[in-house]
Amino acid sequence: MSKQPVDLIPAPEARRVATNFITEVIDADLKAGRHVSVVTRFPPEPNGYAHLGHAFASYLDFMTALDYGGVCHLRMDDTNPEGETQEYADSIIRDMKWLGWDTSRLFYASDYYEQLYGYAEQLIRKGLAYVESVSGEEMARLRGTVDKPGTPSPYRSRSVEENLDMFRRMRAGEFKNGEHALRAKIDLANANFKLRDPVLYRILHASHYRTGNKWCIYPMYDFAHPISDAIEGITHSMCSLEFVDNRAIYDWLMDNLFPQSETGRTPPRQYEFGRRSLEYTVVSKRKLRRLVSEKIVKGWDDPRMPTLSALRRRGATPEAARAFAAQIGVSRTNRTVDLVVLENAIRDDLSARAPRVMAVTQPLKVTIVNLEAERTLSLAYWPQDAVREGGDGRLPLPNGERVPPEQAVREVPLTREIVIEREDFSANPPKGFKRLTPGGTVRLRGAGIIRCDEVISGADGEPAELRVTMLDEDAKASGVIHWVSATRGVSVELRLFDRLFTVPNPDGEVAPPHDPEQPSHEDETKPLDTDFLRFVNPKSLVVTRGLVEPSVARDPADTRYQFERVGYFWRDPVDSRADALVFNRIITLKDTWGRKEEGAEPRAQSKPKSEKKADAAAPVRAPLTGEQEPVFARLRERGLTENDAYLLAREPQLTAYLEGVSDAQLVSLAPWVVNDLANAIREGSNRVAREDLAALVALVSEGSISARIAKDVLAEAQTSGEAPVRIVERKGLRVVSDEGQLRTAIQGVLDTNPAKVAEYRGGKKGLMGFFTGQVMRATNGQADPKAVARLLGELLG
Repeated sequence: MSKQPVDLIPAPEARRVATNFITEVIDADLKAGRHVSVVTRFPPEPNGYAHLGHAFASYLDFMTALDYGGVCHLRMDDTNPEGETQEYADSIIRDMKWLGWDTSRLFYASDYYEQLYGYAEQLIRKGLAYVESVSGEEMARLRGTVDKPGTPSPYRSRSVEENLDMFRRMRAGEFKNGEHALRAKIDLANANFKLRDPVLYRILHASHYRTGNKWCIYPMYDFAHPISDAIEGITHSMCSLEFVDNRAIYDWLMDNLFPQSETGRTPPRQYEFGRRSLEYTVVSKRKLRRLVSEKIVKGWDDPRMPTLSALRRRGATPEAARAFAAQIGVSRTNRTVDLVVLENAIRDDLSARAPRVMAVTQPLKVTIVNLEAERTLSLAYWPQDAVREGGDGRLPLPNGERVPPEQAVREVPLTREIVIEREDFSANPPKGFKRLTPGGTVRLRGAGIIRCDEVISGADGEPAELRVTMLDEDAKASGVIHWVSATRGVSVELRLFDRLFTVPNPDGEVAPPHDPEQPSHEDETKPLDTDFLRFVNPKSLVVTRGLVEPSVARDPADTRYQFERVGYFWRDPVDSRADALVFNRIITLKDTWGRKEEGAEPRAQSKPKSEKKADAAAPVRAPLTGEQEPVFARLRERGLTENDAYLLAREPQLTAYLEGVSDAQLVSLAPWVVNDLANAIREGSNRVAREDLAALVALVSEGSISARIAKDVLAEAQTSGEAPVRIVERKGLRVVSDEGQLRTAIQGVLDTNPAKVAEYRGGKKGLMGFFTGQVMRATNGQADPKAVARLLGELLG
């Protein structure tokens, strides 16, 4: 007997995804009988490798379905032939399998091209779509402004027969790119610009990685995505917050193509959750492609990258990735997640699965003068804490076999010549140093206590060898250090990976909202921002040669270890060979970027915490030449920041662009040149005159437009050659500060949300953010925030 919908609702303690606003919707839908099962989908675009943001989104999609006994589809949203490849699709499928998701329900939007085309013709027959023949620039102008409705183009009134003929000729390849487009006929006066006759199909003569040259028209994301959901029987379509305005198009398509009265089933609906970005990294595919193409990293699976392929190659487990995704939570707002959350998830996972062995990363030779013969020691793989927490009392060996604690050991050779970490010896130890010093004693892990009797220096004056004596067990030792036999240890390459960027937010600012009229999920038409490359960590990869215990060479290749006092490691699955082992550091034992753990031992030559933090945040720069130094000094004297002065001093083309401006203009224009025009100026393709940039920046300074709008305008000006201020005026992009207009917009929001108004007046003051967001949305983001705050306070009481 099949379960009733209400029986599918899991108890709170049984949920893998904690109760949130989306699961509350699903619960209500099942109770009301609107759906009898739950079907979700995860729809990545195959134009890059999956990254950590996809780990969170896929966890939400797949685990939510699993909680309700439903299914989740993996669908490649491949409606943009430019930039999409089979390699990317294959990599995403591989990564989803690695995460543990069931990928047997695999779909491609490109499989629906014929059906999508049929639905487009259906809209035309209903008089709900027409072929547009004006240019893209004219189309944007005709859409109107926040305070002015759009104007119908002369082609909006084409007959059904003419539209069908034109659309079929578009498909047949009779027209050039951009010559025509298919638009929905919705509402040119709607406050939501997404509904002002959005484009549904564009002409694009490009080969698709799956369909080849069969098609020269391609559906837009806002058209293909909802219809694909309906075709597959998706019940709840979850996406990130930047698509909140696009939901209106989704609902319009459902109402006009899949009404319940005709299909007999409730159509899918879209629900938006806050996006999760991560500190000390970037997840924009444009920027990730830049890191790969400019060889900042060694490919999409370089262990420093935030891709899932990189995380897998680095040695993290899918269990750790899922634990990370589960911890960061679901909410209605965007949030930046501290990278420590991911790192701690990896540490917690490895702590329970990684046996302990010894490895030395920076070897310093030590001769035990009174050790006459080699000894074989039997050392435990696991600390006593692991024995107590082991559950069944048995512990895993590197080969996965579980044995009693007394058998969870390995043989370690102690020879006359050993190596220790170079930093575990100090000739002039700082206060509190608890390792080896001249005349001092220390315990070798599992081997005994040694005293340093002689230091032999090399040609460079640095210690080259220590001669020590093994002491009796009743001797006192200042600390414990690890070691490896110099003659029996296995030589390995050690890759010490660290964070790729030195600052929490290398992007510098939040990315602009996605424009669904662009051909991709991400806005590929924006100029490439090179500024983030300034913050690449030069020490994100340190390669060294060291020694590990010989037992490691006999273990399975996928064994993950804790190299005592060094970090968690495993063999690189690509470059490591039996005769040339390469180990990746998966993660350090402690957070070396944030708070120092209580009781942690100070390192030799360690810097104060404040100094370390400053170092981590400061980009490392190449030194200026003799010619560049005076230019840098002059620019600093004129008021520029150190960063901007440094970059301008190194690049004469940028300095020449600003030649002759006053000090005040230099200070206001330099950041825009460095961050927004640098690429175009370097390449000789810049189309924004200095005077035009100054006029645009003046609008930002006086508050007439926002910095975000200015950046978008600059991007358009580079493409069209039109003066930026003219674009602002033509599109009506100035900040709306007219009190009458704002009162009208605010009152409209209040009238639409009476329940929330009552809650606010009843004491729920946190709703002020909701009202502000709704007003900004109603004014296309152009309302003066200060005026909005003041008027909202007045009208809400």
